[in-house]
Amino acid sequence: MTFSRPKTESPAERFEEATAAARDALERLIAAANEAGWGTEEITAALLKAAQSLSDANKRDPDPADDPSISDAATRQDQIGHGELYD
Repeated sequence: MTFSRPKTESPAERFEEATAAARDALERLIAAANEAGWGTEEITAALLKAAQSLSDANKRDPDPADDPSISDAATRQDQIGHGELYD
């Protein structure tokens, strides 16, 4: 799935472009889910929940790529046993 680049810098117009692009992508996704046997109501509810989860995660950590890797040496000190991390 691909998205075209924004055509404007205006926040209001970008929002409208993004909404149209997202709707098109969701319509294709829902059609594919329907073909696989999922009902429209159940898949749209699941998509809403997933989108909210992603939005919440982005608010907590807007750039997770900057987070240290789990394999960093400092993290290894917190391991017990044979490489298992404890909770």
